[in-house]
Parts: sequence; structure tokens; C-alpha cells
Amino acid sequence: MCGTCGCTTVTVALEQRVLARNDDLAAVNREWLAERDVVAVNLMSSPGSGKTTLLERTIADLAGDPVVSVVEGDQETSRDADRIRAAGCRVVQLNTGAGCHLDAGMVAAALRDLAPPARSVVFVENVGNLVCPALFDLGERHRVVLASVTEGEDKPLKYPHMFSAADVVVLTKTDLLPHLDFDVDTFVRNLAAVNPRATLLRLSATRGTGLDAWTTLLRAWVGWMNGAFVHLR
Repeated sequence: MCGTCGCTTVTVALEQRVLARNDDLAAVNREWLAERDVVAVNLMSSPGSGKTTLLERTIADLAGDPVVSVVEGDQETSRDADRIRAAGCRVVQLNTGAGCHLDAGMVAAALRDLAPPARSVVFVENVGNLVCPALFDLGERHRVVLASVTEGEDKPLKYPHMFSAADVVVLTKTDLLPHLDFDVDTFVRNLAAVNPRATLLRLSATRGTGLDAWTTLLRAWVGWMNGAFVHLR
């Protein structure tokens, strides 16, 4: 802490106020979603891990059962939103400029624009970043973190807060494993060290491998909310 102005104390207090305000808005979002029987999934990862590709394939494979809509977060451009729209899904683009994450206020406005139907899923594709998004509750029911086999086995250890906050971790691009020096068992151990409760799914969105487990989980989440199924976790 600076002995003259106490800047560290001021910074910490400001961060606490920002997070407290965000948490209040997230609680409102959570209630709004629950009243409508909508399951919100916060999808987080580093850039290039395959979030948008997974969403495209998910939209196609679910084929409206349940209905999917997407809140798309990026610093700039609507490129990913355009891809999601082309896949046949309603989407709202949120551009954060220099911001490194979405917050509950941004998501609240997007949800009202989307007006998702009952017993549906809303994916929030967060800004590509393994740090900031983990700090901000959006009102989601589930947090899913993607990790690509191209990123290395040590990501759970290097970014423990992100991985410890996940309900599900999806190991993506597994079709590339024969071409990479990536040890899946090491990744599994590293994930267990920071979050032993997380469900781990392994898939290739381009090949379709492992997608049945993913879509089954999504349908179970929606069914669990509506009393039709036992929650898988």
C-alpha cells in the first residue's frame, strides 16, 4: 500500500463495490431466468479454444430440442454472432471495447432483447479470457470452461480460479491429439487438483466425437429445471 495516498486500499474498496453491484444484478438475472424456466450457461475459455464452433455444432445437434439462444461477447466485431445467426439461432452481440469480460448488467439487457422461451437454454459466450470472466457472476445456472488440447495440460494450474469455478470442463479439439504432445491424464490430474467436483467432457466439435455426452447433459439440465429428469451431476 502506498504510504502517502493509500491507493491499494482505495483500489480494493472500489473492486469490492463493483463486484457487489454486479452480484446484485446477477441475482436479479437469476430470478428472471428461473421464473421463465430458462437455463443460462456461462461459456468461458481462452481465445481460440472452440467456443463458437461448439455452439454451432450444438445448435445443429439439438435441433430445437431444447431451443437455444446466445449472448455473444467480444471486444469488437460481430463475426461470431454472424456465425451463430447463420447456424439458425437467435443471438445478441455485446461488444465490450477494451473490456475483458461481460458483466451482469450487460447480460440483463441482452436477455430482455432475446426474450428466450420457456424450457430453453441461453448460452453466454463470454469474452475470450481465462482471468476476468471468472470474477463476474452473470446470473447463470452453470459455468462451463473450455480448454483446447492445443493449450497445454497446465492451464488448470495456471488459472485455478477459472477452473475451480467451473461446473463442467470441456476438453476440445481432441481430434488433434495424435499430432500434439498433450497428455490427457496429466490434464485430468491438474484439473482434479484445483476442482475435483468438475465434470470433464472430451470432444471434437469438428468431428462430432463426444458431442452426445454434451447434448445429453444440456437436455438433462433443462429437464432437471422442469422436473422431468434427474440432474446428471
